[in-house]
Amino acid sequence: MFQLGKTIISEDILEKDFICNLAACKGACCIDGDAGAPLEKAELKILEEIFPKVKPFLRKEGLKAIEKEGVYTTNEFEEHETPLINGADCAYMIFGENNVAMCAIEEAYNQREINFKKPISCHLYPIRVQEYNKFSAVNYHKWEICDDACSLGKELKVPVYKFVKQALIRKFGEGWYTELEAVVEDNKK
Repeated sequence: MFQLGKTIISEDILEKDFICNLAACKGACCIDGDAGAPLEKAELKILEEIFPKVKPFLRKEGLKAIEKEGVYTTNEFEEHETPLINGADCAYMIFGENNVAMCAIEEAYNQREINFKKPISCHLYPIRVQEYNKFSAVNYHKWEICDDACSLGKELKVPVYKFVKQALIRKFGEGWYTELEAVVEDNKK
């Protein structure tokens, strides 16, 4: 681990390789799991505001779950998450070509209906960020459903931090990412 500004970063994000392989996994991260996608506090208001424009993109089951539970839920640890359909699929998950899971929020963004891409936790995956009082922990999350993504990343030699470059810039800023690249270059020497 190393520190960069107010972040503590796992070296795994530099050393592990990763490229989503949707042809292999079909977007399983939106379907499997025991909790919804983590949401930042600022995203709660955004979800409430954009919901009317996201609603037409949702599946019936997702809309039903959101109408029952709200555009977000709060767990026993007071953390906010996307709601789930019957404890499994993210309520915002839809199916695209070849039955690949997609995000209705991102589809509304792609169709220029909204200017919010998707929750940052989804955009950053396989990186998970844990916020603490004085710093953020930036870690690689290993999940067996992503084994094909790890294989593809290794084959194409794309480290995690490069795969999620735009998400890291969105979360921490261009300057932070430039500093991260400098750390990588220093480690190569």
